[in-house]
Amino acid sequence: MKGKQTVWDMVRSLGVIGIVVAGIYIFVPHDEKADPTHVVDYRVETITARRAAPYPVAVPVGLPAEWRATSVTYDRKAANAWHLGFLDPKGQYVAIEQSSDASAKHLAGVTRQAKATGQTQQVGDQVWERWEGEKYDALVRQEQGYATVVTGTASFEDLGTMAAALEFKQETRQGAQQ
Repeated sequence: MKGKQTVWDMVRSLGVIGIVVAGIYIFVPHDEKADPTHVVDYRVETITARRAAPYPVAVPVGLPAEWRATSVTYDRKAANAWHLGFLDPKGQYVAIEQSSDASAKHLAGVTRQAKATGQTQQVGDQVWERWEGEKYDALVRQEQGYATVVTGTASFEDLGTMAAALEFKQETRQGAQQ
């Protein structure tokens, strides 16, 4: 039969494959309304970063459950870079970025090329610089030896909510908090 296949044979084969695929689609459960957000637990990474970083690591405390952590990293080799990403209650992205690299190049990178506006925003008893960009806006604080950035697609109000919730701590290897 080799060489005797016809177009009709190909159509029948595709029909059989289509029936199998349709059956799999119908009988395999899937929830199209489910939230695809993967929430992460950042407790272990926080402890590690607070022991290793040469600056007090910022972590939010007391945020409502609607704020969902989606990513966390600490990279000692990349200038002690701490990253903690969230989705706010409105589904907008908010990230905490800290590093011992407070250069303009680094700040431009973590804020997606946002620029300083010359304006400030009072958050609690701290003053943060406002940066605006096409993709992300940011609140920036530059301290001696490190920078803290709260950035993302969220409004300045929600960035301020995150900044207000931040608790800055550093731990020694023995666990004593500073």
